[in-house]
Amino acid sequence: MINNESYLFWKLANGFIAELGFRIIKLSKEQNELWLEKRENKQAQIIRLLRYDIDWSNWLQQDIERTAVNGERIRKQITRGELQVVNIYVSSYPPVDDYEFRILKPYFDPAQNKTKVTSSLIANSNYTEEMERLEKIFNMDLNIFEQIPVEEEAVEKLKREVLNIAAHREKEEKALFEQGKPFFTYMFVALQVLMFIVLEAFGGSTNTSTLIQFGAKFNPLILEGEWWRFLTPMVLHIGFLHLAMNTLALFYLGTAVEKIFGKIRFLFIYILAGFAGTVASFIFSPNLSAGASGAIFGCFGALLYFGAIYPKLFLRTMGLNIFVVLAINLSFGFTVPGIDNAGHIGGLIGGFLASGIVHLPKKRKISLQAICLALTLVVAGGMLRYGFENPKQVLDETSVLVLAQDYLEKERFTDAYRLLIDFPNSDESSAQYYFLLSFSEIKLEKFDEAEKSLLKAIEVEPNFHEAHYNLALVYLQKQEIAKAKEHAEKAVEINPTDEYRQLLNQFN
Repeated sequence: MINNESYLFWKLANGFIAELGFRIIKLSKEQNELWLEKRENKQAQIIRLLRYDIDWSNWLQQDIERTAVNGERIRKQITRGELQVVNIYVSSYPPVDDYEFRILKPYFDPAQNKTKVTSSLIANSNYTEEMERLEKIFNMDLNIFEQIPVEEEAVEKLKREVLNIAAHREKEEKALFEQGKPFFTYMFVALQVLMFIVLEAFGGSTNTSTLIQFGAKFNPLILEGEWWRFLTPMVLHIGFLHLAMNTLALFYLGTAVEKIFGKIRFLFIYILAGFAGTVASFIFSPNLSAGASGAIFGCFGALLYFGAIYPKLFLRTMGLNIFVVLAINLSFGFTVPGIDNAGHIGGLIGGFLASGIVHLPKKRKISLQAICLALTLVVAGGMLRYGFENPKQVLDETSVLVLAQDYLEKERFTDAYRLLIDFPNSDESSAQYYFLLSFSEIKLEKFDEAEKSLLKAIEVEPNFHEAHYNLALVYLQKQEIAKAKEHAEKAVEINPTDEYRQLLNQFN
């Protein structure tokens, strides 16, 4: 009857693998012990099958305890709260002594582990009862063959079929993660390192003027028509730590996404995610920004899309880690000042939608792809339209003053004047705003306008000595000597520098 028990062993394995979708995680060298896994199965995440003729119930008890220890080791590896193991013995005969009480209830030792082992022992004498018991556990028909003599050749044939099914399924799953070899990931890593060196050579990667010059996201210039700033920030980084963190993240996430989606799809996903991240930053954050973070979060989005298409495989292979890392990164964005979380979330959504547009290699879902394309066009178009039609919502005074200062240092006085005069300021504008505006007006010989701007600056900040000094110069230019002397005296009173005293001495 040995062949009958072996045949039953592989028939059970076939049912669990082919019908219930379990996968092999371990097969003993003698091929008489088989461990199967299906994490999403509620009744049992792990099945252990053992073909062994059991003599004594003491051995059975010890083996159940060993099974619990091995199950606990697996539980820790897959980081589950609790683990259900169904432990099935296929034996020619039951133990010679009393054994039923050892398998009547699940074995569980809460003091040592969180693994529960439900055992079943199938022998000739209890075949029908144990089959019915397993059918209730798995909610499936296990009346798999009549107990008639089975030829050894039939056992070997069934074994090969079961192992081929398992190997073919594993090969198919593995192929999903090997659609292409990384290329563009390494290209973007090299490009952002190269651009960091360029930034350092031309003034420093933390220098605002240098960042603006090389294409950082800067809302005032985007509104002036420099649309390429939606893409160029992807390869620029502010400081070495920023570069190092994003390069490391891109190396790991980018290679994973490029292997799953292939080179061309990855390129599309990465660029569209980076664009989406910059657009979101443009709408929700007026600050100057740069970095590959939006595109990198797009890689998270691509992996989440893969998880939406293959949820069981995703959760079994990488799902928990992705969720944890993503949650940590988003939490940092919400709690740590200076992080452009709008760009991160925009990149995440953009990466998900971009993945939906291209879908997975060698597969099509036309309706889903069309929906993702339409959503992308509608959302991106709507956000861009909102930003360009409502400049007051996407600009802040700080960014305008940064650009104006840069223009003035480069003696682009007309550009500075137009930027400042067009800025949708309000009665709450700062003294610095009025001062820079007056400076551009003086350089353009708009002295009446400069007078008004300097008076507003002094109104906002009465002790603004530079404003008093410049106003004195404006009044001198307008031949209003008394007013010029008054503001020269005020400047000296607030800040008695040699330059201010020299101007005041001209009136004595």
